[in-house]
Amino acid sequence: MEILAAAAETLRVPAAVDLAAIVIGALTGGLLAAREGFAVSGVLLLAVSGGLGGGLIRDVLLAEGPPVALTNPAYLPTVAGAAAVTFFFSGWLSRLTGLLVVLDAVTLGFFTVIGAQKAQLAGLPSASVVFIGTLTAVGGALIRDVLLAQRADIVQPGPYNAVAALLGAAALTLLAGPAGLDPLPVAALVITLVAALRVLSVWRGWEAPVAVDLPQRARSRLRRVRAPRGTRWRRRDRQ
Repeated sequence: MEILAAAAETLRVPAAVDLAAIVIGALTGGLLAAREGFAVSGVLLLAVSGGLGGGLIRDVLLAEGPPVALTNPAYLPTVAGAAAVTFFFSGWLSRLTGLLVVLDAVTLGFFTVIGAQKAQLAGLPSASVVFIGTLTAVGGALIRDVLLAQRADIVQPGPYNAVAALLGAAALTLLAGPAGLDPLPVAALVITLVAALRVLSVWRGWEAPVAVDLPQRARSRLRRVRAPRGTRWRRRDRQ
């Protein structure tokens, strides 16, 4: 018990950092609602899902009492304030797209670390730690897409989102578990990794891999290798 208490104290995320991550998530959700022309209730709902959705799902799965989003007195007022900003200043915020992409990527990293560390402190196995860390990071976006009645971004080809969180949670599980490294440097490294993957995928146009038919691909390559040289030249000439 003393070891767990010491670990919990070491892994405690500063309140200001935690609130900053929630604010960015809420701004992202609220801004999307404002762009869609939602009423004030819709802006507030998407702000809550963006800022607190992943944490709510995480705490329900961990079943350690009421979700922190409901017990912490600062969380809901903070999200409400962020929703008000997006409601009244959506046009101004829309001009900060590049900055919001970076801040959203950093927030993705923070939520990944917070979720994975809470799962570690709950004594869950490594696979569950990775799952909880990833779900905490993308849970808010998943709820948002359900509310918008659209296919979730995390299941479609596009810039790394769940992929970045999954790799980050796996790295944290490995480095803070079997490798036995100090939690704080590992957390900083994972946040940087997740944020960098997310930002680079947006700027460079990287997309998450999609399903492939490996046997069919292998057969196609084998047929090209076995094709007579003259046949291959004739095919190129036709092209």
